[in-house]
Amino acid sequence: MSDKFLSYLIKRFLMALLTIFLVIAITFFVMHAIPASPFSSEKAKSDAVIAALEAKYGFDKPVPVQFLNYLWNILHFDFGLSTGWVGNTVIDLILGGFSYSARIGLTAGAIALVFGVILGSLAALQRGKALDKVIQVITTALVAMPSFVLATSLLLVFALQLGWLPSMGNQPGGLILPVISLCLYPMAYVTRLQRSSMLDVLGQDYIRTARAKGVKNSLVIFKHALKNTLTPVITYAGPMMAYILTGSMVVENIFSVPGLGRLFTNSMLRTDYMMIMGVTIFLATIIILMNFLADILYKVVDPRIDLA
Repeated sequence: MSDKFLSYLIKRFLMALLTIFLVIAITFFVMHAIPASPFSSEKAKSDAVIAALEAKYGFDKPVPVQFLNYLWNILHFDFGLSTGWVGNTVIDLILGGFSYSARIGLTAGAIALVFGVILGSLAALQRGKALDKVIQVITTALVAMPSFVLATSLLLVFALQLGWLPSMGNQPGGLILPVISLCLYPMAYVTRLQRSSMLDVLGQDYIRTARAKGVKNSLVIFKHALKNTLTPVITYAGPMMAYILTGSMVVENIFSVPGLGRLFTNSMLRTDYMMIMGVTIFLATIIILMNFLADILYKVVDPRIDLA
């Protein structure tokens, strides 16, 4: 590892930490700017009981003190107690929901990347032919279709009308439709991205030179061209995971998947400030780390990239 690459890693890591801190600060102060108490909507609660609850959860202290305490607790992976799910810690509820969201998100992301690269490469190699046109029409339609429309359509057709798959995400096989709903849009986008990148690489001088020397077409594609087409795809991988994680909030509610999306929605309905902050910070941290890993992979895939 060169000194320049190590310096780049440290710089990107510090920027990621700064971004996470800003997310924590913004989320914390926005939630505390809301005038209502998380206990004010509860029925049959006197002012004395509400004051006791606020003291229990630390809401009675000055906001700057609460913020410093919250930062210290987060460093110990303690997001506090949930006010909506009494007796449960925020981190336990988040990890329980994340076990579902991670399975859906990672599976959908892997499918989107693998099939997107394959379909995009095939479209580029068959440029102007029937296969290329079919792929372009399908991907354009999928890119234009919102995830909640696609999820609802899949639910109506495959679960309610045909009965092939369960409609509930906590049933055996219940994660198949949510995964399909989340992977189709990014797969279509990766396909279009890979097609453009492959067409650009195939027009480069070194590809034409390799073919002129009699190198087999399959070797030209897999050894010389494919690797150099992946940089734009890796660039999109970080935002893609952000789309999948945020899009899962709607999809998980449609299919009743007990993941982070459904947990976040229910926490807003219950005015559970601690849970709202915890889920927001948790998801933002994952997205930031995914982008950090994507930045590292740029250099691994293409050593020619100049690190700034």
